[in-house]
Amino acid sequence: MIRHRSARRVWSPLGRAILVCPRSLLVTFVLLLISAGLVLVSLSIGRVDVGLWQLLQILSGAGDGDLTERVVLGIRLPRGLTAVCVGAALGVSGAVFQSVSRNALGSPDIIGFTTGAATGAIAQIVFFGQQAAGVMLAAMAGGLLTSVLVYFLAVQGRVVGSYRLVLVGIGIGSILSAVNGLLLVKGSLDNAVTANLWLAGSLSARNWGHLLPVLAGCLVLIPMTLLFARQLHLLEMGDDLAAQLGIRVERIRLLMVIFAVLLAALATGAAGPIAFIALAAPQLVRRLLPAGRLPVMAAAAMGACLLVFADVLTQMLPVEAALPIGRMTGVVGGLYLLWLLSRTRSI
Repeated sequence: MIRHRSARRVWSPLGRAILVCPRSLLVTFVLLLISAGLVLVSLSIGRVDVGLWQLLQILSGAGDGDLTERVVLGIRLPRGLTAVCVGAALGVSGAVFQSVSRNALGSPDIIGFTTGAATGAIAQIVFFGQQAAGVMLAAMAGGLLTSVLVYFLAVQGRVVGSYRLVLVGIGIGSILSAVNGLLLVKGSLDNAVTANLWLAGSLSARNWGHLLPVLAGCLVLIPMTLLFARQLHLLEMGDDLAAQLGIRVERIRLLMVIFAVLLAALATGAAGPIAFIALAAPQLVRRLLPAGRLPVMAAAAMGACLLVFADVLTQMLPVEAALPIGRMTGVVGGLYLLWLLSRTRSI
């Protein structure tokens, strides 16, 4: 067994040991504190100004039930919590895909799984309406079907090659992106406009119906991903070595891909396609933690922190129109990708 010196075994549910690194715990805790502070900022800004003391009273249940309390609890709080959950889901999804593909570019938005989830959601919006539950289910179905297609096209000799997975995913994502464009010209004009706005990625008008599915997905899928994180880390050293250590290579790889696809699909269904978060969160966390570990919880915390920060930034920009957060993260993500390509020779 390969174990980092700073890691300690603290829990072994169902016979699966979870190794905890004190530095990882510290980084995760700090990122969660920053995320919580940013959520408080997002709850206080807007057309209705809310002071810190008034905000704390409302959140503690000691509010007066006035307009300010309804705005905070009914509009801003679901939006802030949705940003946290969507960012966490994308962060973990990106960490898994980068580990499976052994490539810094292996994130669901680049490989094409997010595009597949968007295809399902757009089809639902254009042809059947924009009910939150329907959009969420359609996004999950689209993401899963895309992952199955990419996975089996990437199989060669009963083994999924890391670079082949990335290349096939990019190709499928390009096709589905064109399909999304075709879907926008179908159906009624109102639904097409709604689908186009959703495709930009936005946290505006998020309610509890958007939050609860992605929250439930995070509470279930992130701990399950954590349980198999050690096995996935061993796969990074090579399939042959992992098999000699008793790892069922293809089963673990497929299981983790399913977890990551579901997380990305739930995030996409809740807020639309959000770029950059899944790509950058695991990479930034790996620069803060000891080498050789799959940073599941830290990537979730970093993803939440990045998306909430982007949401606060878009709300504080001196422009009259509401800027979709997907466009903001896309611009930042493009610059980050160029920087990553210029610094990394192994991609």
